[in-house]
Amino acid sequence: MAFEGLADRLQSTIQKIRGKGKVSEADVKEMMREVRLALLEADVNFKVVKDFVKKVSERAVGQEVLKSLTPGQQIIKIVNEELTALMGGEQSKIAVSNRPPTVIMMVGLQGAGKTTTTGKLANLLRKKYNRKPLLAAGDIYRPAAIKQLETLGKQLSMPVFSLGDQVSPVEIAKKAIEQAKEEHNDYVLIDTAGRLHVDEALMNELKDIKELTKPDEIFLVVDAMTGQDAVNVAQSFNEQLGITGVILTKLDGDTRGGAALSIRAVTEKPIKFVGMGEKMDALEPFHPERMASRILGMGDVLTLIEKAQTNIDEEKAKELEQKMRTATFTLDDFLDQLGQVRKLGPLDELLKMMPGANKIKGLNNIQIDEKQIAHVEAIIKSMTKDEKIHPELMNSSRKRRIAKGSGRTVSEVNRLLKQFEDMKKMMKQMTGMQQKSKKKGGFKFPFKPF
Repeated sequence: MAFEGLADRLQSTIQKIRGKGKVSEADVKEMMREVRLALLEADVNFKVVKDFVKKVSERAVGQEVLKSLTPGQQIIKIVNEELTALMGGEQSKIAVSNRPPTVIMMVGLQGAGKTTTTGKLANLLRKKYNRKPLLAAGDIYRPAAIKQLETLGKQLSMPVFSLGDQVSPVEIAKKAIEQAKEEHNDYVLIDTAGRLHVDEALMNELKDIKELTKPDEIFLVVDAMTGQDAVNVAQSFNEQLGITGVILTKLDGDTRGGAALSIRAVTEKPIKFVGMGEKMDALEPFHPERMASRILGMGDVLTLIEKAQTNIDEEKAKELEQKMRTATFTLDDFLDQLGQVRKLGPLDELLKMMPGANKIKGLNNIQIDEKQIAHVEAIIKSMTKDEKIHPELMNSSRKRRIAKGSGRTVSEVNRLLKQFEDMKKMMKQMTGMQQKSKKKGGFKFPFKPF
């Protein structure tokens, strides 16, 4: 995950000052030296680091901090605020034209993931904002670029406009907008050609498309893995084309995160979205304040809630809660619950969004094996309907049959059954506590299923 090295270093530095009753200028100076090193190691632009450290230092040695009852906490608050400001301050929303369709140009170098990101953005517009986008295949140079976009369109059940690779991209963009008006598409996403490097021919073509289409947004797609090169590319595109925002891809990868912290400061253009995985729903609006909170180990509950609201069936959640209350929760329900939680994304990443997760020793080294969850699913799916409702029916021969059917061992079947029984006992105890407390007037069920 991006920022892991930076997060570890900053959290370690902050921890030293957090509990101090008094903080001197020397303490602040020492902390800023560590922060400067952490940012430089994360490949943040040198000038950006210099300005950031200067701003934090000036605020941190102010009277309101040094005379505060909790100076350590005050300094952490300042670092959080300045880190948020560095990445843009607040979320920058996507444009909506007064006269549909809203036109978005997707630009960038080859290999940044532009075509895939075009599909992801269209998917997000439909799912999150209830829009009806049209994809336009304007990359006529890269072999199979048009085919790739058409495949994505088919996968997403979304229209793709194409005139092949013998028509100019400018003409393709023009005709795509005309079709969008006829078909009442409210967004047109133009996938333009990329190059291996910024060149005059590329820029001239993009300028021609911009001149003709008058786009509401020009999104530069950059690969976060390229570090400072991503910043240089963003600066070049912005100077020649006037981008309106940046989409960072591969932010879930092993990247130091310097690009995300530098691009906004260097180009003064916001990061609008970030790619957090390979799946077509792995594109998220960028929230500077949430990212700063995650870097400093304060969690990201809002994103976790949004993921749950998007992916979890509310009616099923209520039904499951009722079953938990009445201790009628079956292995089938458990399987259903497991499937809903998996929709939220990799479990180790979800853990890191919880407040205080940074205090859990070795959390960054936790590798939750998704295969183990698949094994549990296989075991439950190998049971009969009666066995799922009444696990007490299980005898040796049934367990052997289930183990054989799921490709697992009898000991794994036994372990799952034991864990399930323990969970049911815990639910029964909680229900008993709740009923006793009702007489006294106030216990609420301590958790809800996702």
